[in-house]
This record gives sequence, C-alpha cells and structure tokens, in this order.
Amino acid sequence: MKTLTKEQQEKLTPKEAFDLLKKGHERFLENTKMHRDLYEAIEHTKEAQHPFAIILSCIDSRVPIEIVFDQAFGDVFVARIAGNVINDDILGSIEYAVKVVGVKLVFVLGHTNCGAVAGAVSDIEMGHITGLVSKIKPAIFEAKQHGEDLPYTKFEDKVSHVNVEMVKKQLFQRSKIVNEFLESGKIALKGGVYDVNSGKVNFLD
Repeated sequence: MKTLTKEQQEKLTPKEAFDLLKKGHERFLENTKMHRDLYEAIEHTKEAQHPFAIILSCIDSRVPIEIVFDQAFGDVFVARIAGNVINDDILGSIEYAVKVVGVKLVFVLGHTNCGAVAGAVSDIEMGHITGLVSKIKPAIFEAKQHGEDLPYTKFEDKVSHVNVEMVKKQLFQRSKIVNEFLESGKIALKGGVYDVNSGKVNFLD
C-alpha cells in the first residue's frame, strides 16, 4: 500500500475513508500488518502530505494510533491530549486538517481504563491536570443519568464512551469549519472506544 496522492485523497469519499480506518484495524486484530516500503513512503511524502483522516485520541501509551489502525507515513494526522478532550488548540489542529489539507474523516478515539477519566471521576486536584480533566465532568454527569444503557461494567469506561460522543458534539457545535464540511458531506465525524484488555476498537457509528 502506498501513501495517498493528492488526486486519490480528493476522490476519496468520507465513507471510503472510514472503511480504510476500519480495515486497518482489522489487519491489526488479525496480526496481518500490511507490508510497506517505509523509505519509499518517506520519499513520497517529503514535499507534501495527503492524509485521509485526523484522529483525536488520548495520550495513553497503550494506544499507539498508527499501530492500532495499521497506518504509516502520511496516512493520518493524530492529535493527542489526555482524555481526548477539546480545547482551542485541538480545534485549530482539526480545522487545519479539514480545511487546509483535505482529510475526509475526523475520528474521536477514547479508551477503557483511562487515567484522565479516572482523575475526573475522583475529583483530582493536581496542577494543570485539574483544569484539563474538568472538561470530562459533563460526561460523568451524563453517564450517571444513562450509564445503565452502555456495554461496560466499570463506570469509568461508561464515561469514556459518553465522553467520545460529547466531544463529537462539541466539534460540530464549536467549529464552523467542521460544521460546514459535515453539512456539505465533505467529511464524516465518527468515534470509537479502544479496549486496552483486548486491543479491539468498539466503533460507535
């Protein structure tokens, strides 16, 4: 598999971009990583990049994004922040990927056994961490109201699920660019939760 060209990226539909991500994850689960000439990929991307997706994820070291979705040089943007939450810098990064570079998929990935979520649930007070995890508080409230409907045994994992859905909603509400591209069908906005016990992503869409 070679890195996408500009023409291939432009022709790709949002559905096809989502399928690329899911198929990559299937290869990861089946341990059938696609063979790539990495030096060729470096050469191919040295002047420009044409990724098909941007993935917003937590910083957790157990969730290496390019490995989990079997992607390589130039395939995806990855924006990482504890708790996969939204701030102005993350919004700007996503808007750049969408408006300037032309990705076809925005994907929000949470995960089970998340330290940021656990910190929010336990009302942690520790430097700048407190302000960061406070962004997860609305998901905690929502999980308390409707958590019984979610397929997780631990409350924190229910919060992770709800947090992904709320972040997707915030992206739509807070970014005029994301809103515009979604409404025109130029991008898809999807989400999932990675299970650190099994290595499997539960796609929420």
